[in-house]
Amino acid sequence: MPAIFHHELIVAEADIDILGHANNLSYMAWLQKAAVAHSTAQGWSNEAYDRLGAGWVVRSHQIRYLRPAFAGDALVVVTWIGVAGRASSTRRYKIIRPADRTILVQAETNWAFISFETGAPMRVPDEVLQSFPVAEEPEVFGE
Repeated sequence: MPAIFHHELIVAEADIDILGHANNLSYMAWLQKAAVAHSTAQGWSNEAYDRLGAGWVVRSHQIRYLRPAFAGDALVVVTWIGVAGRASSTRRYKIIRPADRTILVQAETNWAFISFETGAPMRVPDEVLQSFPVAEEPEVFGE
């Protein structure tokens, strides 16, 4: 079960805005896809959360755009849990372009764990918490 997860993607033409680089909304979608892929890899797919009757919802995103991405770029979203609380967690991300060893984005998302029935925050069950170990910020490119 990897504490630090790598999610690969290729920037599509549909991701490009009028300025010729990836649109901000595409970055948001990539972060979400990486988080879901990491959760699934840890044994917590959407179906597993449905069976539990509880799961994660976004409370806030914070994104720092450092460099642009372009159509055809091969990118990696590196993600990990930086903080785990009783009813929330903070997931951190770096979006990197390995071809030129560039960090394009640094981001974090604050997630709340909620009951699907009530929508109210609830304590993260131990079996979920144990599946997502907290990790230190990883080095990329031997920083």
